[in-house]
Amino acid sequence: MSTAVAAAPAPVAEIDLSHAATDQILRRLGVVIGIGALIVMMLELPAVLVQPVYLARWPEIHLVSAYVLFAVLAIVSARGPVRAIRRAAGAAAVVYLAAAAVTPLLYSVTYIGSFASWPYRGLAVGALAAGLAWPRRVAAVFVALLATVAAISNVLVIPGSSMWTLVGDITRALGVAALFLWCVVYARAAAERVDREAIRQRVRAATVAATTAREREGARFAALIHDAVLSTLLEASRSAGSTPVLRRQAARTLEQLEQSRNAPEIDHFDAAATVEFLRDAVREVDPELPVQVSSRGADLRLPVESARVLGAALMEAVRNSLRHAGAPGRTVRRGLSVTIATGGIRVVLTDDGVGFDPARVPADRMGITGSILGRMRTLAGGAAFVESAPGAGTVVTLVWASDG
Repeated sequence: MSTAVAAAPAPVAEIDLSHAATDQILRRLGVVIGIGALIVMMLELPAVLVQPVYLARWPEIHLVSAYVLFAVLAIVSARGPVRAIRRAAGAAAVVYLAAAAVTPLLYSVTYIGSFASWPYRGLAVGALAAGLAWPRRVAAVFVALLATVAAISNVLVIPGSSMWTLVGDITRALGVAALFLWCVVYARAAAERVDREAIRQRVRAATVAATTAREREGARFAALIHDAVLSTLLEASRSAGSTPVLRRQAARTLEQLEQSRNAPEIDHFDAAATVEFLRDAVREVDPELPVQVSSRGADLRLPVESARVLGAALMEAVRNSLRHAGAPGRTVRRGLSVTIATGGIRVVLTDDGVGFDPARVPADRMGITGSILGRMRTLAGGAAFVESAPGAGTVVTLVWASDG
């Protein structure tokens, strides 16, 4: 028999699940871009300090001002709200563009032997920040502007530059900036696809869960109707008048119908409580049925709902034996054994009645298919087996294990 196992849901962090992957990639990219830009600044600082400048301007102030907002970007990405990451990235990109634009106003020429100014060499960080801050089209326009401004600024401070130098610088700048922009845009697009697929999966899962819940509730109610209501009505039709057995069964049926209106409280039975619960369930159907209990010092924790399902399946198995195992002039002996081990329980009902061929039982017969096998299949960690043959009696085994 197959066993249905229900896994407990993992705790969900307090995040917007519709943008979980996008938010995560924004944070990681923001931290990486921010820290990377600060590393670039430290590498550029020694070369900047030896550059000739106009009016004794401090080149280090120019450099630090271009990169200071990248430090803010790293901090916001690590600790701040997600909505502030794009704002910090956009501000850092704009400030870097401004720093590149004013470079010719501060420097006369770059140091002899240098092939490019630092805003041109580091324009990749500006492109990365733009890709993080804005939609792809806006970011592409900004990156093209940044590459052009950085190339023009570079030509103006590099000795011996020409128009062909400018064309080459713009081409290289556009290529490098486009490459880094593509990396960020692709990462963001991949995260957005993950979010969209996650939403679709949650919608499908919710639909399946709702359908399964309806089917399970329908099966539970159908089994309850068969086990309790129809059994009570059948007993009433067979009795000439009111009997103690009929009165007890009718009272128990009303109690089960009332309990079915409310979800059971989350609780567990230990080994002793489980045995007593099963004894009570059997007494409702056959007070004379002997129950043999074997417990190996087990530490059992059986959920209340699982105990109710197990008890209901056992009651139906006993009813079936009482109704169908006997024959005219034949006395049927029955026995019930309950074996409890740590984390599990095994219940075996046997009779030496007329038996039957399980393969010939119609699928729509609720007694075996729905009320016994079906019940135990839907129980997490549960399983049921029915062994019988004509003239050889019947053995019904119900099993539950806490590890499923």
